Amino acid sequence: MTCLYLDDLRVPDNDKSWIIVRSFEEAVDWMGSNSCPDFISFDHDLGMIIKNGKILTGDYDAKSGHDLAKWIVEKDLDMDGAFIPSNFTYTIHSSNPTGSKNIDGVLSSYLREKNKSTLEERFEERRRNLV
Repeated sequence: MTCLYLDDLRVPDNDKSWIIVRSFEEAVDWMGSNSCPDFISFDHDLGMIIKNGKILTGDYDAKSGHDLAKWIVEKDLDMDGAFIPSNFTYTIHSSNPTGSKNIDGVLSSYLREKNKSTLEERFEERRRNLV
């Protein structure tokens, strides 16, 4: 199972073998070379500027975890549903409640519709095979 951890500051606190990416761009680059992972843990607010271990400010133009969720959905649509693996799951560890809801809204809505379409296609294929 491939697990991606998107966060500009934190590190994961469990024993999964994580691939840690610190920005939207780094996540897109990694997925461009490796495809969509089976599991992603999302932060929303990315782009903090750190110097000598202290958070100075944020890059307010940095793309967010929400932007990555939208990119993943667009990539899956562009690839006719072949980008996101069938066993894909995610969690959101962001401290930003609005950003978390936005990420979840994009992914849960898309995956629900994708799975519904897949089930309808399977049902139709079985029905055709019975006739």
